[in-house]
Parts: sequence; C-alpha cells; structure tokens
Amino acid sequence: MEFSHRLRTWVLTIFLIFQSGYGWYLPGSYPHKYVVGDTLGVKVNSLTSIDTEIPFSYYSLPFCQPHDGVKDSAENLGELLMGDRIENSPYQFKMYTNESEIFLCHTGPLSGDQFNLLKKRIDEMYQVNLILDNLPAIRYTKKEGFVLRWTGYPVGIKVKDVYYVFNHLKFKVLVHKYEEPNVARVMGTGDGAEVIPTVAKSDSDVPGYIIVGFEVIPCSFMHNADSVKKSKMYEKYPAPIKCDPTTVAMPVNEKQPIVFTYEVEFEESDIKWPSRWDAYLKMEGSKVHWFSILNSLMVITFLAGIVLVIFLRTVRRDLTRYEELDKEAQAQMNEELSGWKLVVGDVFRAPSNASLLCIMVGDGVQILGMAVVTILFAALGFMSPASRGTLITGMLFFYMILGIAAGYVAVRLWRTIGCGDHKGWVSVSWKVACFFPGIAFLILTTLNFLLWGSHSTGAIPFSLFVILLLLWFCISVPLTLIGGYLGAKAPHIEYPVRTNQIPREIPAQKYPSWLLVLGAGTLPFGTLFIELFFIMSSIWMGRVYYVFGFLFIVLILLVVVCAEVSLVLTYMHLCVEDWKWWWKSFFASGSVAIYIFLYSINYLVFDLKSLSGPVSATLYLGYSLFMVVAIMLATGTVGFLSSFWFVHYLFSSVKLD
Repeated sequence: MEFSHRLRTWVLTIFLIFQSGYGWYLPGSYPHKYVVGDTLGVKVNSLTSIDTEIPFSYYSLPFCQPHDGVKDSAENLGELLMGDRIENSPYQFKMYTNESEIFLCHTGPLSGDQFNLLKKRIDEMYQVNLILDNLPAIRYTKKEGFVLRWTGYPVGIKVKDVYYVFNHLKFKVLVHKYEEPNVARVMGTGDGAEVIPTVAKSDSDVPGYIIVGFEVIPCSFMHNADSVKKSKMYEKYPAPIKCDPTTVAMPVNEKQPIVFTYEVEFEESDIKWPSRWDAYLKMEGSKVHWFSILNSLMVITFLAGIVLVIFLRTVRRDLTRYEELDKEAQAQMNEELSGWKLVVGDVFRAPSNASLLCIMVGDGVQILGMAVVTILFAALGFMSPASRGTLITGMLFFYMILGIAAGYVAVRLWRTIGCGDHKGWVSVSWKVACFFPGIAFLILTTLNFLLWGSHSTGAIPFSLFVILLLLWFCISVPLTLIGGYLGAKAPHIEYPVRTNQIPREIPAQKYPSWLLVLGAGTLPFGTLFIELFFIMSSIWMGRVYYVFGFLFIVLILLVVVCAEVSLVLTYMHLCVEDWKWWWKSFFASGSVAIYIFLYSINYLVFDLKSLSGPVSATLYLGYSLFMVVAIMLATGTVGFLSSFWFVHYLFSSVKLD
C-alpha cells in the first residue's frame, strides 16, 4: 500500500519536472509575510558529516519528536538524489515573540544501542541541520580573532573521553518589515503559489514581517530530569537556563535520560529579502579567490590564443604556397608530396570500432549540452543554492530532452562513416540511449547497496529507482530514437577525397603517439583545476558554491582549449603520415579526465584526511569515477568534432589527384 502511494506521488513528480521546465521558481521572488503571533515551524534535514559523507535521518538519534508524528516534507527529485530528507520538528516559534526556557521533551533512559550510536555520531562529527522558512540554521564561532560561519551545529562533543550532547538551543531569528510589492507576481510553483497576492487585500494594512536570518547557538546544559517528568511539551522549564557555548555540562550516559530545551529571540534587521542568503554565500572556506581565477583565465586565454595563431599561420602558409603555384608546378609538387598530403587516400578511412566512437560522441554531445544549459540557467539565478535540489532536477530534465541531439549526431556520424548507409541506425540510437546511462546506473546501484547497508538517507528509495527507470526508458530512450530517425533522414557528410582500397603503411615513430595524446590533457586541466577545487569543496565539505557565472566562463574556455589541443595533435599526426586520427582526436582532449581523477585522489588524500572507513572512501571514488566518465565523453566529443571539421576543411581546400 505504501509503495503504491509513493509510486503515485512520483508519477505526479514527473509532470512537475516538466512543468518546472516552463515556470522556474526564482528563489527570493516570493517572500512569505508573517503577522505577529503566527506559528513558525522549524524543519530538520538529514544529519551530515564531512568525516563519513554518509547522511542519516535526524530521528535515527534519540531526539524529540513532534506531537503529531514525523512527517516528510514535499521534496523534489534532486533533493532525494542528494540524500536530503526534510521532516517536521517539534521546534516551534511565534512570530516576533521572544520566549525562553521552553521545555521540549524528556527522553527515556538511553538503551545500550542508543548510547553507542550517539557516541559514534559524536565521534564522526555529525551536524544537525535545521531549516526555517527555507533558511538553514547558521552558527557563528570565533577562532584567533576571526569569526567563522557554519551551517548546522554538532550533535555533541567529546572532552577528555567524556561525551556531551548539545541539549539546549538558543535561536535568533532576524526579521525585516514586509514591504508590499508594486508589481503583481504571476510566476512560480510550490510554496510560491501560497503567497501570490489575491485581489482582495483585506490584511494589507496589518503589519507583517519576513524572515531574513536564522542563527543557532548550541549549549550543553545539565537539566534536572526529575523536575520535568510531568511537564508537557512547550511548558516553562522550572529553573533558569544559562546558555554558555564555551562550556559543556550534559554528559551522555547509558540508562540516563536527556532533557531537551530551547529559547528563541527575534531581532529586527536591515537585511532585505534578496540579500538574506549573503551570509551563507560568504561561508568560511567558500570565498572564491577571485584573483586566482582571473589570473588562471587570463593565462589560459593567452595560451589558447598563441596556440591558435601558430596553428592558423602554419596551415595557412602551407595552403597559400600550394595555391600560388601554377598547374605544372602543382603536378610536380604532387610527385614530391610530404606530410599530411601523403595520407589523402587514407585520412577518411573508417576507424576501428566506428559504432562505439559514434555512440560516445552522441553521449558526449548530450552531456556537454546539459552542462552548458544547466550552468547558464544557474548563472542567471534560476538554480541558486536557495532552491535545494533544483540543480540536479534541472540536469536530469535537460539531459533527457537533449537525447534528441545525441541520437541525431551519433546516427549522422554513423552514416557519414558508412558513406550514407542507413543500415543499423536503430541499433546505434538504442546503444546511445543506454551507454552512458547504463554506466551511471551500474555505478550508482553499486554505491546505493553500500548506502542501504549503512541505513543512510543517501540511499535512493526503491520507488525512486522505479521512477528513474521510467524516466530513462519512457522519455530519454524514445527521444534518442527520434533524434536517430532525424539523423538517418538527414544527408550524410560527403568526404572531399576518395579513400584508397589498400591502406597506407604508417612510418615508424620515434615516440608512441598515444604518449602525446595522454599528455595533451594537461592543458585543458589547467583551465579548470582552480574551479575544480571549489566544486569539490562544495560537494564534499558542505560549502556553498554560487559562482556559476565564473563556472560558465571556465566551461567556455575549456571547450575552446579542448578544440585547439585536439586540432594541433591531429595536424601533428597527419604531418608524420599517421592517418589514424579518429580515436586520437577524441582522447587528446578526453584525456583531461585522467588528470581530474588523479586530482580527485589527491583531494581525498590531502584535503579529506578525516574521511573515515572503507565505505566512505568507496563512495567518494565511485562518485569521482562517475564524474570523470561524463567529463571524458564531453571533452572528447569537443576534440573529435573540431578535428573532424578541420580535416574535412583541410582536404577540401586543396585538390589532390
């Protein structure tokens, strides 16, 4: 019964995904107006740790539960894939009403299992993540004169082999007076629909407030458990509570209960609604080193310009010298041809494993298109960190839609290699639809079994697995087949020269050509390694990544550099009479994935030193492998398509008999 209910919920989610493609919710566009005395409910997200990278449900620990039971909040596809599990909590406030010494609950005596689990979570540095009006709770600490900002607060702390739990929370809610907008808001879904002004504004004269900040100070306070045995939730605690974050007083002991209390203070702030996320975007460690990124962009742009100028001058001089000769001189020159002109009869010879190359190029087009569109939308503010899960949801949506482009490119390339033969286009389209998603499904399923075994909220529920399979086979595969059909109907690209029946022997080379191909990946890697550090920190260290504008610029530069590197290497191979350029052009730029994977291992060893356990390391390496496969396909596709265009242009510019 539960499965059928969840399945119906997810079928509705599919339609909402497509709806979201046409009406994006702009975070910050719909401030919720609260009147003094309105009830504010705090929500809880999964417990997280940079020590294990495995999220767990908040209620897996002996915390207080709401009177009316634990209820899941409506979550989008991206939130569930990221391991978020947002639920209601017993923490409740009244707008602009300061309250102190509020009794929350009195747990029963801790069992042996609860005691050991609590100690384990404290050892693993798990953080509690609270949310109010879509704002995560932020915590400020001081260290060596600097103010550090953190999201969430630790479950507890270990001092001299004694475990202490933070059982009293001091909240500060920053509010700003609500200002009636002048323009009617007509966009938005979900929570935004609740706050679109109606025609009748009977409450417009009632002063209201919007929430612009949510801070928490965790304290460990020794309560008298016997004095609250008969107390009910939200009643006044019978004794004064002094919250001192610098001291700890509530040890965790087996067969001993824990009393939880809290207090809340409201403060009017000058912060306006559009600026309420500024505090999170300035988190310690996530401040982007603007100078470093600009320096990197300038160096790469300069280097790419030099490569382009040298390359164009070399080829242009070669072509100009040939075209300036008269027919007699050209005929004599044809007899003394050298370099790339000698491979004219072999340069378009079909490569080995041609269908695999077509499939990988098709998938690369799909992944690259998804990355460009998603990052562009994020840079425009449609997928800011304020909207949890929209980035992943958007990526899935764009990936499915771009199945048409993948099928079209793969089948048209297949027909070009086969000199216009329509045969086998359905098979190529089907393989394109299943190649990369199949690899992703295999990696994610393996990792999911590890998360299931750990009882983590990061594990994808079975119902979500069914939905992902439905999205794959009912939307992505048909769209790819449609693209393949269009590619089969489109005219294939005509080669400018004929291919000889007998392949030309490739002269022996001083150095293996693949060595040069693998080394070529260092230049594209230099384009993105600084930005890669911030992306890795965002994924694995819980920091907020928000400079999508810079990321878009880096992506464009990466595409340009990949194209140039592949062009240069293809030209070099042709000059030494090596006509097997197809796969080499793909891996010349695709080899950047090797360096990214090596960088991921370096990041694991030196930046994630605290990562504990083989399960956590396996998860990290598994997700890194998934990422580098996608990057290899995208960058390799850029290199191959640019080289294909160049070779076609080069040999169509010079007529050789």
